[in-house]
Amino acid sequence: MTKKSSTRDNQQTADIDAYLAAQPEDYRRELQILRETIRVAVPDAEEAMVYGVPGFKLDGKPLACYAGFKQHCGFYPMSPAVISAHAPDLQAYQVAKGTIRFQPETSLSSDLIQSLVLSRAAELRANRD
Repeated sequence: MTKKSSTRDNQQTADIDAYLAAQPEDYRRELQILRETIRVAVPDAEEAMVYGVPGFKLDGKPLACYAGFKQHCGFYPMSPAVISAHAPDLQAYQVAKGTIRFQPETSLSSDLIQSLVLSRAAELRANRD
């Protein structure tokens, strides 16, 4: 890894850490769970600020993002197809074309996060071949 790349990666991590630190405690906890679950599910993904919110990229393309808002937390698998494929598992959440909204008290399970992220990773990898 070049020094320039390492410096950029360190800045990305610092920006994400600062973003999370600014969140209310219950939101921060849930967003940190998303962060760690994504990191474990796809260890070769790079942490990055994506569209102004924390997330991960795989081969330079958005893998998944997460964010805290005034009224909810959001998880973005970056693929309407992935969300649609997991619709039965997402019935307890407010879902839109590219967004899964939830409250800290009704958080996404680690298994569901992992399933969504692995599906998105598979989609990205299939498109690169």
